[in-house]
Amino acid sequence: MFRYFERLIDPVATPSGVSPPAGTLAFYWHFIRQHKPVFAALVVIQFLLASFDAALPVFVGMIVNRLAGADPASFFSDNWALLTMMAVVILVLRPLTLSAQFLISQQALAPGFSNMVRWQSHWHVVRQSWPFFQADFAGRIANKVMQVGYSLRSSTATIVNIVLYIAIYGIGALTILLTQDWRLALPMVIWLGAYAVLLKVFVPKIGESAKAMSESRSQLTGRIVDSYTNILTVKLFAKAEEEDAFVRDALLRHTELSQKQGRMVTGFIMALAALNALLIAAISGMALWLWSIGAISIGIVATAIPFALQLAGMAGWLAWELMEVFENIGVTEESMGVIAQPIAITDRPGAGELAVTRGEIRFEHASFGYGRDVSVIEDLSLTIQPGEKIGLIGRSGAGKSTLVNLLLRFFDLEEGRILIDGQDIANVTQESLRHAIAMVTQDTSLLHRSVAENIRYGRRSATHDEIVAAARQAHADEFINELEDWRGRKGYGAHVGERGVKLSGGQRQRVAIARVILKNAPILVLDEATSALDSEVEAAIQEQLVTLMEGKTVIAIAHRLSTIARMDRLVVLEAGRIIEQGTHAELLAKGGHYADLWARQSGGFILQPKRFEPREAAE
Repeated sequence: MFRYFERLIDPVATPSGVSPPAGTLAFYWHFIRQHKPVFAALVVIQFLLASFDAALPVFVGMIVNRLAGADPASFFSDNWALLTMMAVVILVLRPLTLSAQFLISQQALAPGFSNMVRWQSHWHVVRQSWPFFQADFAGRIANKVMQVGYSLRSSTATIVNIVLYIAIYGIGALTILLTQDWRLALPMVIWLGAYAVLLKVFVPKIGESAKAMSESRSQLTGRIVDSYTNILTVKLFAKAEEEDAFVRDALLRHTELSQKQGRMVTGFIMALAALNALLIAAISGMALWLWSIGAISIGIVATAIPFALQLAGMAGWLAWELMEVFENIGVTEESMGVIAQPIAITDRPGAGELAVTRGEIRFEHASFGYGRDVSVIEDLSLTIQPGEKIGLIGRSGAGKSTLVNLLLRFFDLEEGRILIDGQDIANVTQESLRHAIAMVTQDTSLLHRSVAENIRYGRRSATHDEIVAAARQAHADEFINELEDWRGRKGYGAHVGERGVKLSGGQRQRVAIARVILKNAPILVLDEATSALDSEVEAAIQEQLVTLMEGKTVIAIAHRLSTIARMDRLVVLEAGRIIEQGTHAELLAKGGHYADLWARQSGGFILQPKRFEPREAAE
């Protein structure tokens, strides 16, 4: 039975691909509509449950009336039908309905729906463009994805389970009292009006306060995670006290908002307590007065007073639940600011798969400036022949990394186009584009998983032997076999820590190179690929890079010109334009910008580097 309800919602079902909308109601409906039958069943259950509960005081009143003039010896035989009906409601129908409510709420919605919202939110967020993650704390984004599942499910379930239930119960109670004597319903009508005013005054303010608290909690989480993520920098610069102050400010802000919300909640509860006391006194007094003048029977008194007591109790319950609803709506709305953002870089309708048969890359009149007036890349045209190996050279800010990011389509060109084997990269899927390009970056970040899993990221189908072979080619096998993590896992099974912190910079770089070797993509990008390596290891890996680059189109960026001087062609950038290009020897002969950079780095000694050649030719 439990399994049936637990399987009603698949938490990791493939999302439709439609981005969550920005409006609050639309955002809620985006997730609820995927499981309308489950929520519809919950509505029906609450209607039945409220109806059964509203019937109980009526049963009590009817029994009191019949007790008043009944013969004890024949009471059960005379009233068996009423007693049987009451027993069926209390002993069978109400428990079954309540069980169904909990089976749906706790077995289906609590785990399944909450995690479905988290999964689909994560699915959407992880497909955001790279700049999206550069503009925010990773911890803050993760906090929003985690909290939105609970807040959206809890607020939706509470509205159905509590608000709908009490609304049905209240309407039922009011109708029953009106049918007996309109004066009996008068205190309840006045109370409902005062209660509505109380809710209108306090609940929205509490909701706004909850939204601000959620934002401050996310900010606090982001600052704490930022400190932990950059703990080495904190230690190196002895900035623990500054980090304390950074977190303390956010913590005090969160405390201040919590106190503000606490004052509103306490004030609301105090006002509600007084209002509920007046309701009980007014209905009880009215019922007793009407009975004293013969307007109603003792059974109606026995019905009216329990209604007053239950409504007063429910009012406090409803108030707490409504505050939680508004708090969770506030949390959801605050999370929507991240989750419901449209994806900046998307595949065009009908985008096809990139097919790389030769590896030619062409930049045609490319311009890009991050949306600013000044272009970082300006009217740049460059053709890289299939299998050609070029080096990009230029000062910081010249546009080297931007050019690579445009090739990977982390940004879309503002003008011009980029072609790979004649195919405009804007018209192919991003997945197929990046599958065809392997890249080793200067700042290598590894996943907090095993070494083997990090290398296998290059090709999921790789066997363990292929992983080891790639590691050996990257000169990583030796140190990997010596690894042991904090849980005793060794070698390729050892975990590397968050962002690979358990490894040195050079070790991380070698694992990253092994990952690229395993990927074996037709286009290779090296962005300061050996910058974190010592000279001996760099020299060894440079030889392996010769093999890695064979048959591939290669773009390499390096500030140390000696590492890329052997490329087929060097392209010198300045302010987003190509100012020189040619071989190392040709550019030295020109005596221009490159020759000046080379002279500075080589200390005035003009050395002629070897060109990269296939291993067979070299032999």
